[in-house]
Amino acid sequence: MKFRAGIPSSEITPKSVFLRRREFMRDAGIAAGSLTLGMAGVVQAAKKLEILKKDPRWRVNEDLTPLKDVTTYNNFYEFGTSKEDPAEYARTLKTSPWTVKVEGETGKPGDYAIEDILKPHAIEERVYRFRCVEGWSMVIPWAGFPLGDLLKRFEPTSRAKFVAFETKLAPEEMPGQKGYVLDWPYREGLRMDEAMNPLTLLAVGLYGEILPNQNGAPLRLVIPWKYGFKSIKSIVKIRFQEKMPQTSWSLAIPSEYGFYSNVNPEVDHPRWSQASERRIGEFFKRKTLMFNGYVNEVATLYKSMDLQKFY
Repeated sequence: MKFRAGIPSSEITPKSVFLRRREFMRDAGIAAGSLTLGMAGVVQAAKKLEILKKDPRWRVNEDLTPLKDVTTYNNFYEFGTSKEDPAEYARTLKTSPWTVKVEGETGKPGDYAIEDILKPHAIEERVYRFRCVEGWSMVIPWAGFPLGDLLKRFEPTSRAKFVAFETKLAPEEMPGQKGYVLDWPYREGLRMDEAMNPLTLLAVGLYGEILPNQNGAPLRLVIPWKYGFKSIKSIVKIRFQEKMPQTSWSLAIPSEYGFYSNVNPEVDHPRWSQASERRIGEFFKRKTLMFNGYVNEVATLYKSMDLQKFY
């Protein structure tokens, strides 16, 4: 299978390494299993996803970041603060059964099994830029469906101006939650128009396979024009609400992490510049693009806002 014209997947993904590793661990639900790879203990899904659409409108024409980097260099503080910790320790996360609680300003509150959430939606592949607030970036072929399609099913009321999300709270499965880096569980949120934007993806996989634990299995957001910490992982709660939700990093360090967290090279982090970034696998830095290169798709969401103030 080819992910980009003229480049076979074998050249951009170390599949031969992936396929010959040793340990198979049984799982259920949408995850048929996982493989443990190498000394880093990389948990990588083994079940192929049925990709029904590859719309060229949502495909960045840039080299993909290799699978080994996407699955071994992560921020997921629930498993530790080192970039390698999620790949090493995320095998302990139990992703089946999995339920998402929907509450707040909605006509259809309740507890939804992941099978019910996924069933009506066609999985599509989208190749997005992904930019971390720390200054590194990737290009990843995500698999999922628009978040807005799911939110419409829950019939948000006219009072729903924001949507809030929470990650699973399970210290025995997510050992980083035993520490005090953040006030657990991890919380994030979006304005409703941001959540309904067609770019906002509810991801269930990457590289044509189900989402690995360290990348946010079984459900995570991908919001490509915002810094990576906005793309909350392992979602167990969705709440529609009238007021702006509190979010984990904004609560922890409000002077450094605002609610909007749009990729903006003109607004520096208090401790470093955001004008450039280092693409994983490249030596030299490149110029950071406004809204991570998605100006045409999202700039109108913020046309009347002071982006220096609302960072």
